Amino acid sequence: MKFQTAIDIDAAPATVWRALTDVESWPKWSASMTSVERLQQGELTVGSTARVTQPKLKAAVYTVTECEPGKSFVWEMKATGVKVRAIHLVEDRGEGHARMILGIEQTGALSGLISMLYGKLTRQYVTMEAEGLKKAAEAEAQTLESGTASD
Repeated sequence: MKFQTAIDIDAAPATVWRALTDVESWPKWSASMTSVERLQQGELTVGSTARVTQPKLKAAVYTVTECEPGKSFVWEMKATGVKVRAIHLVEDRGEGHARMILGIEQTGALSGLISMLYGKLTRQYVTMEAEGLKKAAEAEAQTLESGTASD
């Protein structure tokens, strides 16, 4: 199964990136996450891991396998018969605007069965995450603008 969604965000790419890589805050803005626990401190980089708990799904540890700071990261998890690859990409749309692209790919011997059982839920969760990120980044952008305006 492959699924991708894109959403335009009225915030600078750097603001979107901060919200995106603060993975432990994801449950605050997306009901698709119960908890996200970083297993190391510091910046999100290749090799970073996080335990992700989502409603109706078993907790899983994701490992960052690709990272271009400020632009994108990919993290993956493996379970019996399936590998899940989640793509997070921030595009600069100019003039303080960004586009967030989220994608998920499931491969492996059991990926077809898992897609049948959980495909709809997975697509809902990815969409919820995109919408939640948009709200979080735009709220942060508003706060930054308000702070700047009052100086």
